[in-house]
Amino acid sequence: MTLRATGRARPELVWQRYVQVDRWASWSPQIRAVRCVGRRLAPGLSGTVESVPGVRVAFLVEAVDHEQRTWTWRVRWGPVRLRLHHAVRPHPRGSATSLTMTGPWAALPAYAPPALLALRRLVRP
Repeated sequence: MTLRATGRARPELVWQRYVQVDRWASWSPQIRAVRCVGRRLAPGLSGTVESVPGVRVAFLVEAVDHEQRTWTWRVRWGPVRLRLHHAVRPHPRGSATSLTMTGPWAALPAYAPPALLALRRLVRP
């Protein structure tokens, strides 16, 4: 499943919002806190994302390409495992971002609404 959003924020700004892990909660409403060793997006970065109090999702960043502005991570909550691939591209209006999700079919539609909201906030100036 792939989600897309476009907005007026420059691609460089959108990418920095991804790269600075401490900023994830500022644009992603389903993220309350990120706990990890390291504060910048890099392959091998791992930790947990807290959504609602008490719900922690483990993650591992698999790949980051700063030049292409793409990155991939795996998340796990109990038995549910998802792979999330993000991309940021220039767009005539500013930037375009996409999220391609793979995992159990039942989990994808449940995660899609908050993920799409986050993408829309991500590309706002």
